[in-house]
Amino acid sequence: MMIYRLNALTDNYIFLLHDPQAQTAAVVDPAEPEPVLAKLAELGATLTAIFNTHHHWDHVGANRALRSRFPDIEVYGSREDQGRIPEQTVFLSAGDRVPFGEHSFEVLFVPGHTRGHIAYYAPATGDLFCGDTLFGGGCGRLFEGTPAQMLDSLNQLRQLPEQTRVWCAHEYTQKNLSFALTVDADNPALQARYAQVCRDRAQGKSTIPSTIGLERATNPFLRCQVSTIQAAVGATTPLQTFTRLRGKRDQY
Repeated sequence: MMIYRLNALTDNYIFLLHDPQAQTAAVVDPAEPEPVLAKLAELGATLTAIFNTHHHWDHVGANRALRSRFPDIEVYGSREDQGRIPEQTVFLSAGDRVPFGEHSFEVLFVPGHTRGHIAYYAPATGDLFCGDTLFGGGCGRLFEGTPAQMLDSLNQLRQLPEQTRVWCAHEYTQKNLSFALTVDADNPALQARYAQVCRDRAQGKSTIPSTIGLERATNPFLRCQVSTIQAAVGATTPLQTFTRLRGKRDQY
């Protein structure tokens, strides 16, 4: 399985999965159709599936156009998002498995950003498509869920193997790490990552994928149990720490 990262809108990423033997493809969170169609034409591949993590327009914006072009495709999304994802044909819950080529993705229920948010995890390849739940150096805003839900979701992702590649849907890493330094300034791993990200972004390079191991070491939203971060926000529990971190990041 090949994974291609496609730029969309201002800072979105669409991920196109390609099975070169079958010449089939799936896309994760297609914001707009043009990058997808261009890549399919370049590869000579046929689209067979759309994997949506949640219902926001910048993740489902191409669903109708792509299904019009490929009417037999399956459109996967959360059971909780029924009626909110255009053209949805398959309604998923935690623990379901979604096939693609020789691989299958495990569905993880990770509410917080929205009430129905899911992620797709392929244990065999170590790839996680997590939409707007976990970002490079950060996490998604809370539009429909509670801090407790989001912290539980992040802790679920935190337990994945450290080499797991994190394919998140936005290029927010540089600003996220700049914020992280305000609450975890003495973290050498964070300092080194921020310096590298600044160099990469200055050269127009993407910072995605990250890894679970790197996020554990540098992402304050996965470090809510760390006493120095708790002290930085005046909190005493992981949930209180997360809640105050998210509030501060919203204003940053």
